[in-house]
Amino acid sequence: MILPHLQKANASFQDRDVTKVSDLIQEWKGGTISGFGLIGAPLSKSSISHSGACFAPGTIRKALSAFSTYSIEENVDLASCIIDDLGDITMHVTDIVQSQNRVYETIFCALKENPAWLPIVLGGDNSITYPSIKGFSEAKGKVGVVQFDAHHDVRNLEDGGPSNGTPFRSLIETGTIRGTHLIQIGIRDFSNSKPYHDYVNNKGVTVYTMKDVRQKRMGNIIKESLEKFKGKVDSIYVSVDIDVIDQAQAPGCPAIGPGGMDAIDLFESISYLGEQTIVEGLEIVEVDPTVDFRDMTSRVAAHVILNFMKGKLKAE
Repeated sequence: MILPHLQKANASFQDRDVTKVSDLIQEWKGGTISGFGLIGAPLSKSSISHSGACFAPGTIRKALSAFSTYSIEENVDLASCIIDDLGDITMHVTDIVQSQNRVYETIFCALKENPAWLPIVLGGDNSITYPSIKGFSEAKGKVGVVQFDAHHDVRNLEDGGPSNGTPFRSLIETGTIRGTHLIQIGIRDFSNSKPYHDYVNNKGVTVYTMKDVRQKRMGNIIKESLEKFKGKVDSIYVSVDIDVIDQAQAPGCPAIGPGGMDAIDLFESISYLGEQTIVEGLEIVEVDPTVDFRDMTSRVAAHVILNFMKGKLKAE
């Protein structure tokens, strides 16, 4: 029997004239990846504070379904894009270092097999940054990193091991990246210690505080940053810790705080970075859905991804 007016359970409203971002996402079947590809790194046991960031890959994917593919501001439509979803990297139940090593091995192997892959890594806490960039750099060569973050993330490894506060310490100390090839943007007042600020200064890291962001404007900072990398690196990786955004616009992260970056400034920066062919990787970390409100922070993360993709399409 055929019953009229029935639809599948939980089916959403369909409009023939609207393409949603979720329509572009396809499950990766193991073939060649030659463009955008999502991969989840759901690790948050390494966080120095309570964190449910392990749930973020799922909520960010869900948030993508809320938005259309059309950028009215730039008259750019992402509808022609394909986004391969590689799924989530399996974390070890108890071993943090083993989990981080799995992130490294997976990113490295995927990029070696698919050098045209543009990885979009969904954390997870910031501890996944060290193995992600380690795998990326071993596949890509000399890497420059643009880090949007309220914190330096160069805590010593003696007091707590490889946590979400140590990734850039690990990257520098292991020689994975040079300090001069790291640019930190959005470092916030009363969120860091003087010894760690001295550390990054001694290693040649370029630091733009939130005061710099307010006074110099983001467009100028991004252009300066790209100029610093010119002729010195083979590829650029962009790391976005969502706590760089002011707490009013991104409440769903462990280290919320006032005086942070405006989401629009971040979006425009990511879009411009996406336009640069040398920018070949993006990660978003520290989204915690368990303390979020109406998935506000996951939706900010989704817009980071959309602006990265928009930049890539504008450059074509």
